[in-house]
Amino acid sequence: MIEIKNIHKGFGDKTVIEDVSAVLETGKCNLIIGASGSGKTVLMKCIVGLFEPDSGEIIYDDANFTTMSPEERKQIRQQIGMLFQGSALFDSMTVEQNVMFPLDMFTNLTGKQKHDKVNEVLERVNLTGSNNKYPAEISGGMKKRVGIARAIVLNPKFLFCDEPNSGLDPKTSLVIDKLIKEITTEYGMTTVVNTHDMNSVMEIGDNIIFMHQGRKEWEGTNNDIIFSKNEELNKFIFASEFLRDAKDMRMLEARGKISDNRNMDELLK
Repeated sequence: MIEIKNIHKGFGDKTVIEDVSAVLETGKCNLIIGASGSGKTVLMKCIVGLFEPDSGEIIYDDANFTTMSPEERKQIRQQIGMLFQGSALFDSMTVEQNVMFPLDMFTNLTGKQKHDKVNEVLERVNLTGSNNKYPAEISGGMKKRVGIARAIVLNPKFLFCDEPNSGLDPKTSLVIDKLIKEITTEYGMTTVVNTHDMNSVMEIGDNIIFMHQGRKEWEGTNNDIIFSKNEELNKFIFASEFLRDAKDMRMLEARGKISDNRNMDELLK
């Protein structure tokens, strides 16, 4: 679990994050959403320690990350897996070498143990047999899965995903969403996803934090979001007229006002 308490962050005279508090729960996909400039990326960077908050606290499993020494922070960071927006694979390394990189950096495992671990996580992301391929030889979706394999190879307690579906087609995005959801549950991780993808919101949004102008504007689940009366959230989620109409239909269905397809067809005329 990660707890954020009253985080403030600014750059010069500009306040970017203002008094944000939230609990990111273990075994769940915690999504941070919001328009460009809303503060969601800065918030994630504060959580992982890339930015120092001006005030407030970040608690990892009852340990105060904001007051830790560099050595103590290093221990926490070794429990963090990171999936970067562009996958951030090394072009000159094979799939196997990319996934093995954290093992080379942070463990004293033997060569065989490293190979066994790499094969284990590649199998988990459905990339068995891809060890010797280079990033240029695989698809965008496969690169994301390699990135996930590398992120989980050290068995992290915390997984951060920055726009995991960026650049992917809708079908492949659903595959990545499902994989992130499955490994979150299987590994019992605290997963934090920074995303614009509304499919991800509806598919894996166990806990959703909506940022607006540097503040936490709304928090809830993917089931709650359809019925939210928050004006800014609705503007963001249901930006098009088509999506607003779809929301209205979902609300009518939930309230029992649409009993069958015939009634739906009549309402759509």
